[in-house]
Amino acid sequence: MADADLAALPDGAIDDVAARVGASLCGESNGTGLRIGIACSVFNGGVTVRLLHGALDALTEVGTDRRDITVAWAPGAFELPLVARAFAQAGRVNAVLCFGAVIRGDTGHYDFVARECASGIQRVQLDTGLPVVFGVLTTDTLDQALVRSQPDHTNKGREAALTGVEMVRLLRTKHLS
Repeated sequence: MADADLAALPDGAIDDVAARVGASLCGESNGTGLRIGIACSVFNGGVTVRLLHGALDALTEVGTDRRDITVAWAPGAFELPLVARAFAQAGRVNAVLCFGAVIRGDTGHYDFVARECASGIQRVQLDTGLPVVFGVLTTDTLDQALVRSQPDHTNKGREAALTGVEMVRLLRTKHLS
């Protein structure tokens, strides 16, 4: 059995847990009526636009109206947290998706940008209570980034969009709101 198979949540596990506890909360994949802000990096744009397309496809599939989606283009991944904070503070979106690609090079620049981007996005989420999803690829090579942004069900932009929708719905459940 592959390691990825061992890490995946087994089929029926959520239902099994629900039978053993008072409340088991899950967000649903229903984007109807949700407003989504997307902060997308221009740097490594050949990768980030593929993530963006994956997200837009997923949002369409779950019922989010395209008129309720706003995309803001940041120069690079380092600037994504500031754009995410602006979206959150404006109060016009229910979730923010952040897309970028930080690809390791020959210097330590990768480590600083990846770390600060991740911690900044997390800080915005925790400070505002708004779901802010980290859809930033941090890879060793361009090939790895291209694999993770394929136009199929494995696209990490798609995954980020579904995560954003599920988090909004989860946080709106009666036990958490």
